[in-house]
Amino acid sequence: MNKSLFTDISNAIDALEINTISEDRKAILNPLIDYLKDKIKANAPIRLNFICTHNSRRSHLSQIWAQTMAAYYSINDVSCYSGGTEATAMFPKVGETLTNQGFKILKLSEGDNPIYSVKFAENNPSVIAFSKKFNDTFNPASEFAAIMTCSSADKGCPMVFGCDKRIAVTYEDPKKSDGTPQQSETYLERSLQIATEMKFVFSSLG
Repeated sequence: MNKSLFTDISNAIDALEINTISEDRKAILNPLIDYLKDKIKANAPIRLNFICTHNSRRSHLSQIWAQTMAAYYSINDVSCYSGGTEATAMFPKVGETLTNQGFKILKLSEGDNPIYSVKFAENNPSVIAFSKKFNDTFNPASEFAAIMTCSSADKGCPMVFGCDKRIAVTYEDPKKSDGTPQQSETYLERSLQIATEMKFVFSSLG
């Protein structure tokens, strides 16, 4: 395990129970595991683009946790991205939730669509988080997996040009809790679900 991860994040990962994942969810995750194994076997770089409608919640959580798990399990040459069918902004509650889980987040720019540095370890590059379309020039143009994290983006993106493979790993939108007393709990629940499933994925590669 990568010992340079921040202690709170490392402890949080250690506490995640992958045996709580249902067989149905494992079946959904297995194509992603197979894709990663094929890339590792070919000694090829791994590029994952997590796509959601607004690139504001689930796609960012997935991108950040996948990059973190790749580092935790010392899976090299992994680059994780995110995008949407439209650009909006990373929803502030996502950053707040991740901060509470031990990530160090720095706002690099202001405006309607701020850019954030999300750091999970002392010596690993930060994840750069901001909302963008899935085919933005910031994201890879070819040789990547398109991971569809919401059903509306899956339906709304009939074609993701340049991807090696398209994989649907959809999550319920925590947006439903916005403005309710359950908001913090719901965002944490979704973050933990995504973290647990990314732990299952990357722990399967050893």
